[in-house]
Amino acid sequence: MSSQNYEIMIGLEVHIQLTNLKSKLFCNCSNDYRGAEPNTYVCPICLGLPGSLPVLNKKAVEFATRLALALECKINHRFWFYRKNYHYVDLPKGFQISQYNKAGGKAFADGGKITIKVNNHKKDVILNRIHLEEDPARLVHKGSIATSPYTLVDYNRSGVCLIEIVTEPVLNSPEEAREFLKQLKSIVQYSEIANLDLQGSVRVDANISIVGHERSEAKNINSFKEVERALRHEIVRQKNILKRGKTLILETRHWDEKRRITISLRKKEFEADYRYFPEQDLTPIEIDDEFIDMIKNKLPEMPSERAHRLRREFNLSEFDSDNLVLDKDIANFYEDGVNSDPSFGPNEYKQFCNWLMNNISGWLNENNMTIKNTRLHAKQVADLVNYVKEGKITTKIAKSLIGELMEGISVSNILEKKGKTRISDKAYIENLSKEAIDENPKIVEDCGNNPKAIEALIGRVMKKTRGQADPSITRELIIEILRKMDIID
Repeated sequence: MSSQNYEIMIGLEVHIQLTNLKSKLFCNCSNDYRGAEPNTYVCPICLGLPGSLPVLNKKAVEFATRLALALECKINHRFWFYRKNYHYVDLPKGFQISQYNKAGGKAFADGGKITIKVNNHKKDVILNRIHLEEDPARLVHKGSIATSPYTLVDYNRSGVCLIEIVTEPVLNSPEEAREFLKQLKSIVQYSEIANLDLQGSVRVDANISIVGHERSEAKNINSFKEVERALRHEIVRQKNILKRGKTLILETRHWDEKRRITISLRKKEFEADYRYFPEQDLTPIEIDDEFIDMIKNKLPEMPSERAHRLRREFNLSEFDSDNLVLDKDIANFYEDGVNSDPSFGPNEYKQFCNWLMNNISGWLNENNMTIKNTRLHAKQVADLVNYVKEGKITTKIAKSLIGELMEGISVSNILEKKGKTRISDKAYIENLSKEAIDENPKIVEDCGNNPKAIEALIGRVMKKTRGQADPSITRELIIEILRKMDIID
């Protein structure tokens, strides 16, 4: 089979906990179950006891409306819930209350899209629907799901509100899936309905197939980061099966994060296996245009809107603004910083962005932290930009301060403590430049044929001064000395 036959088709089902709700979807039990003793945030409703009746959380409808508007979905003014009736070991009543968009049923909202950019190419990822449903309980295994001798059940999570976002199968690579999930996470953050950095706040079911063959579903991937890995593995697995002349089967598979492989769980269920029928204990829900307009008027600025504003107000490029707004906290930090100094102009706006998106974001990624978890203040970064601009420190020195800035220490205090300031004494730098030239005759000889070799001499001076020599003065003096020696013109 030639590679041109390997056209990949991916559809995602993203389950997001509405963590910013105070209570569960159908009862008053606390939504904030993390860290609690097992089976303590429960009541007759979320335990599925006979005679208990669910009551819909109105705030959950408001949050779903926020997301539907942000995703440009068509909100259904009248909808109802269905029972999804195959055996759930993690739901005590034996079925899940969800929504069904067939046989006369309606999801909460239909359609919608998220625009992604991969390799400078924009693409609209079309959504099928979004709908509300309850989260099952948490199953606890000893070790791997495949080898655990038993399973424990914690019902604290049972009944927590989920919103499910279902795409059409229009994604064609793991990279596109990654970009889609990054954009979705950003929109959820701006909508203020959930904190997706909380453990277990998001799960993804990824349906993937090679066009013309049966699909597999990688079930319950517990983080956006793992989705791309799971998809890459599954593509290779499916291709290898076809290369061996075997047939792909419709199945559900588990993503094992530790071994980074998928494991077959069962043959894929068909829709009839779920035995959907209307939830008899909940009345149909109706929302009117007045309610939707009220939510729309209170909806915060979304990432795409903010990116356009940052380009307009701070003269940023499309690339810089799009990256800045992905994380709301980073974007807030940026605006706080550039607005903290009235003297800032387009050059400083750009420099602040560079420090934030490169060195500071790099430090955050390496230390697995968010900017809110540090003591860094926007004014510190503004000071750093000014110190470099005014020539008080070199860029190299500035980079070495990042770790201490994260602890909330000001630039001036760090420099005072370390004695790291820019050296601009020409006589001192000239002496060091002569030393570097005397100590490196081979590099000096190369300078006659290759002007770029001068950079190596500058590097030797910088090493002698631990990066504190002014690079512009150093370059000027080395060139002057080499001209006097007739090494360069």
